[in-house]
Amino acid sequence: MKRDINQRSFPEKINKKAGIRLIENGVFEGMEPIMKENIQRAAKILMDWKGDSYTFGTSEDVLNKTGEYAGNFGKKALVVASLGKIWVKKFLERVLNSLKSHGFEYVNIFDAKPNAPKEDVYRIALWLSKTKSDVIVPIGGGSTIDAAKAASILASYSPSEAVKELGANEETASTIEPYFGTGNVSKMREKTSKSIIPILAIQTAASSAAHLTKYSNITDPVIGQKKLIVDDAIVPTAAIFDYSITLNSPTELTLDGGLDGIAHCWEVFMGATGESYYEKVKEIAQLSIWLIIRGLQKVQKDSKDTGARVALGLGTDLGGYAIMLGGTSGPHLGSFSLVDVCSHGRACSVLNPYYTVLFAEAIQEQLKSIGDIYKEAGYIKERLEGKKGKELGLLAARGMIEFSKALGFPTTLKELGTTRKHLERMLTAAKNPQLRMKLRNMPTPMDVESGDVERLMKPTIEAAYSGDLDIIVKEC
Repeated sequence: MKRDINQRSFPEKINKKAGIRLIENGVFEGMEPIMKENIQRAAKILMDWKGDSYTFGTSEDVLNKTGEYAGNFGKKALVVASLGKIWVKKFLERVLNSLKSHGFEYVNIFDAKPNAPKEDVYRIALWLSKTKSDVIVPIGGGSTIDAAKAASILASYSPSEAVKELGANEETASTIEPYFGTGNVSKMREKTSKSIIPILAIQTAASSAAHLTKYSNITDPVIGQKKLIVDDAIVPTAAIFDYSITLNSPTELTLDGGLDGIAHCWEVFMGATGESYYEKVKEIAQLSIWLIIRGLQKVQKDSKDTGARVALGLGTDLGGYAIMLGGTSGPHLGSFSLVDVCSHGRACSVLNPYYTVLFAEAIQEQLKSIGDIYKEAGYIKERLEGKKGKELGLLAARGMIEFSKALGFPTTLKELGTTRKHLERMLTAAKNPQLRMKLRNMPTPMDVESGDVERLMKPTIEAAYSGDLDIIVKEC
């Protein structure tokens, strides 16, 4: 695949021509030097990571890359798009025009509803099979892209293959159920010598970074529970994100997405102690969280601040990099049981401070890093020097809570509208083997058989429900 100037992105020190384009668009105009420097750092990290497979920036040329990318896979595309969202409409037209200019036949269907319900996965998979498309092009946020990933799996493998290779029973073989967990799609690819239908993911929201990652979150609306597919085999083959799409996105979506990005980085960073990727995650997490906090502060003042939108896009993209290196843990796990009461980012933002206190003793270096960022941003007033143990964890957690308050977000599960039944659902989900990777990703891994869920997780979510940080167990 040829290297494209937009693929190299925009910072002047990396690509002068692209950098000038952003300056002309007003991105760097009047920007403080530290913000400009961190934007440049983030762009370089993303380019070094994704190479030619990812085009991002703010010029019109970014979305024009669609047809060129898609041309690597064939000439028939299924476009899964946010057809009802006015703020996405003109960008969708640009994508479709790019496909037309490259001689593509395409069918355009509606995207998935929030949290990617199973029913939308099955609908998209049916269209993939009917159209015999060479590539699927989801244009939307995390739910749309996650549903497209799962649909590609279903359209690529038969029920009989699921029975033979994964041991699925006849009742679930034609559903997405056998693929939940870690590595099942890769197992199918290895056994059948077939890859899933290629995915060209076009992101429209600074949030989950689904366009860059190996995760697909799918919801069963009947029981109100989200489950997860984790597999390198479902990483989109190519991805595009024009950050200017987000300039007109709803405020709530912007805030939820930013907090989701912070959760990605912080949960991976918490669990990275002793891992080979620790220093890389530290760099990514510090930069991502800094960019997202500053970006949200600026967007609150001016939703049309292009520089802030770029910072949020880069920051949440780095969150995607973080979850490709390590994994999220307790807060993400808990959010999967709250799909009927709140958004994913909001649930994670409520739970993260409480898990931060639970794991404080095991994440002292991480707490110093995160504490400095929240203090610099104005959300921690006390001195951090000399603080350690649970005391340091409490300071960092309260800084996170103050940030959520400044955004107008709830800070307890009770304020979110959860019930005691939701707390029980969270504990039950934690014992599901298909979600056990979240327990293993914790700074101090929990073991279901040893009673850790009841002993450690239960008081933590009770604290998150009431807001009482003092009832969190100190053992981790």
